Amino acid sequence: MSGPGGDEEAERRFFAGLPATRGASGALVLSPAGEVLLVERPYRPDSPWGLPGGIIERDESPLAACRRELAEELGVQARLGRLVAVDWVPGEGVRTTALHWLFTAGLPAGAEPRLPPGELSGWTWAAPARAAVLLSPGTARRVAAGLAAAAAGETVYLEDGRPPLDR
Repeated sequence: MSGPGGDEEAERRFFAGLPATRGASGALVLSPAGEVLLVERPYRPDSPWGLPGGIIERDESPLAACRRELAEELGVQARLGRLVAVDWVPGEGVRTTALHWLFTAGLPAGAEPRLPPGELSGWTWAAPARAAVLLSPGTARRVAAGLAAAAAGETVYLEDGRPPLDR
């Protein structure tokens, strides 16, 4: 649209008028025993437990965002594994539609999370059944699907934590 004879203003208006979708990237940090690392977020009193991760910043890839968020939130360099799920989450209330990227990760041997003051208030290792109780329903579905995909060596596409495609 822009370039010789193009209209940069028309192109800007076109792209400005497209719907915005947030991106978030997080990790299933797994212990050697198969437990999932959960972090406690005081800024989400309705659903305090979640996975380490966060919003993808402008011009940042999902992988780079996951690395950055894990370093910021856990204070250790987690080893990223593989992408296990992409989850389209519908907007609700003031929250816009989002794409959540879920990778597997592990902590270095003997390392424990060192939480940033003011952002996270706790962490725990949780067996998958316990994680399903502590997490919000959508995140619990994403975690269950991500764990199954990781065990099968697959990557799964989800919509609100559910696989919409026939297998």
